[in-house]
Amino acid sequence: MSLSAADWAAIRLTLELASVTTLLLLLLGTPLAWWLARTRSWLKGPVGALVALPLVLPPTVIGFYLLLAMGPEGWVGQATSALGLGRLPFTFAGLVVGSLCYSLPFVVQPLQNAFEAIGPRPLEAAATLRAGPLDTFFHVVLPLARPGFVTAAILGFAHTVGEFGVVLMIGGNVPGRTQVVSIQIFNHVEAMEYPQAHLLAGGMLAFSFVILLLLYGRRGRSAWT
Repeated sequence: MSLSAADWAAIRLTLELASVTTLLLLLLGTPLAWWLARTRSWLKGPVGALVALPLVLPPTVIGFYLLLAMGPEGWVGQATSALGLGRLPFTFAGLVVGSLCYSLPFVVQPLQNAFEAIGPRPLEAAATLRAGPLDTFFHVVLPLARPGFVTAAILGFAHTVGEFGVVLMIGGNVPGRTQVVSIQIFNHVEAMEYPQAHLLAGGMLAFSFVILLLLYGRRGRSAWT
């Protein structure tokens, strides 16, 4: 038994989605995590809770409200239509938007923890050397927070690979466009094609184990150094 062309297409689409989502999450999540780590505003609590919502909400709930927002009557759907971008549901771009929302806490929280662990002393030392805010961030904060970025990238990528409910609600099951690995496994099980489902599910299981092994192995090495 080998993987079919549809299985390989789902794998390629999943890896592409996870790569694009992880890159965008690092770009968007870094300033948000920095603000959460540094601010004393009363908004920190509500914003932090909003970021963490995907940790407790069922994926179908997130997908449902995103589908409404991106639909023809939603504010996102109306905005994209007005800009000539079309509708996002049942497209790869829609999957990216859903993945950004669903995997956001898995990137923001490790970055926030890394920024908070730096403490004020390195920043004060940089200020005494007349380093500007941007210079301090890029030459002091980012190198010190590198382990947090590695953790955030690993968790963001792995979590996006394993999505099911959100991508099914927003993207449906369109082969070659929105049919990712988790949905393809579901298709095989529905068709009682258990050997094919075993191949994909076993690959996901091995992938998840390797990701966690790398993550916890790196943490263990950090604890000893």
